[in-house]
Amino acid sequence: MRKLEVRFTRGPGDERRVGDLAEERGRVYFEYDSEWCASGYSLSPFRIPFEARLFEHRDREFGPLPGLFADSLPDGWGLLLMDRHFRSTGLDPAAVGPLDRLSWLGTRTMGALTYHPPATGPEADARALDLHELGRQVQEVLAGPSAKVLPQLLRAGGSPAGARPKVVVGFDPSSGEVVSGADDLPDRLEHWMVKFASREDPTDAGAIEYAYSLMAAAAGIDMPSTRLFETDAGDRFFGVRRFDREGNRRLHVHTFGNLIHSDFRVPSADYADLLRATSVLTRRHPDVLRAWRRAAFNVLAHSRDDHVKNFAFILDDATGGWTLSPAYDLTFSLGPGGEHTMAVAGEAVHPGAAQLLALASAAGLSARDARRILDEVRRAVARWAEWARRAGVSRGSMRRIGAALSPGTRSAR
Repeated sequence: MRKLEVRFTRGPGDERRVGDLAEERGRVYFEYDSEWCASGYSLSPFRIPFEARLFEHRDREFGPLPGLFADSLPDGWGLLLMDRHFRSTGLDPAAVGPLDRLSWLGTRTMGALTYHPPATGPEADARALDLHELGRQVQEVLAGPSAKVLPQLLRAGGSPAGARPKVVVGFDPSSGEVVSGADDLPDRLEHWMVKFASREDPTDAGAIEYAYSLMAAAAGIDMPSTRLFETDAGDRFFGVRRFDREGNRRLHVHTFGNLIHSDFRVPSADYADLLRATSVLTRRHPDVLRAWRRAAFNVLAHSRDDHVKNFAFILDDATGGWTLSPAYDLTFSLGPGGEHTMAVAGEAVHPGAAQLLALASAAGLSARDARRILDEVRRAVARWAEWARRAGVSRGSMRRIGAALSPGTRSAR
């Protein structure tokens, strides 16, 4: 039997045992620790019973792990790095079990859950990172079958979620210094994530996402701090401050998709599911309004990669209360087959004001609030050219995106 201890790590020297995760003959089990049940909180209220008894993960159609622990694993980019590392050591990635992957990440996870004992991970010091060199290495990793991965890239990029290439870094806003951010950082450094373009992305993908972050903030959406990281070679990479860290304090983050066991690769959810889960989990009407505002933005801004893992919730471990996380991964996207990944009141191809207002009504939002928010979002999206110029988006991308946005920026009244 393969077994791991799961801990809730708030920060350096501040961790508590949550329970045990085990795997035997392809079956995965979890059991909360009795002391955690007595004084802690449920970490995945919809899918794992908050009881000190053995729980077997039976939803194998969703995946090999319960969603709570699947959130600790990376998606496409991080898995690519992980698999190439395993191959370089002579291991077949297909033979590496999910608990082995969690152990390999150990304490270098997103969020607050850590796994013990951690396997020996990639060694790399915290010297300054050359983002241009990392960007070049990213393209080499994407383009070829080589099993050799730059140790710093592996360490910095092995745990972030999401399919696009990215690294976690420590950033000093006063000096501009960037170091590996996989571990705890000195007080002068902030926890950030830097994204690189994939082979399918336009060359100004970073500038486009930065423009979208400005546009979203102007639309009233709560965004983490964002910026463009520029190199001497002329690269411009999109960066965002991590919301799962407050200094070196770690926060428990649970994505919507893994909370409800909905596979983000299969477009099967509706924004109504998100609003319902937000209402039940947070018990806060303002959070439902925030979630609906993001639906309006994604529709009007043609941000169609709006899958169920692009929304998340944060646990306040002092009170047990949940809140909707800040927004992330907002950028122009055509979506799968030209559709939104999450439908809006059943419509995924051409949702508009009618579907958004129907969604709001079904969620118990007032028509007055919905129309006010919709017009606030519309006004921000109508200023696309302003945000694009501020971010340095190319003229071609500015025109292409502007043409897609113009039909959706009409008033909701």
